[in-house]
Amino acid sequence: MREQVKKGVLEIFVLAMLTKGDSYGYKIVSDLSEYIEISESTLYPILRRLEKIDELKTYNVLFQGRNRKYYQITAQGKKHIDEFLHEWEDIKIIYQILMK
Repeated sequence: MREQVKKGVLEIFVLAMLTKGDSYGYKIVSDLSEYIEISESTLYPILRRLEKIDELKTYNVLFQGRNRKYYQITAQGKKHIDEFLHEWEDIKIIYQILMK
């Protein structure tokens, strides 16, 4: 269960970072690494999963002669964040009870 929770939180974190603007894999890892330890091998499966469920869409931009794949959050991805924040209120209550 712990892995599922961690995976879910990482997905939300990736989506939240993309609310600040479109980005590409290496930059996303770099931005997330300011807060948590994450590798590209952890990030890319998350990006593929989020794209598969239509929470992200992608497009390519030519950069220094190579295509760079950019990720953009969709309305469905923003909805996922809103749902998470709503559920988080319940989780905070449970946490507060446990910590008393």
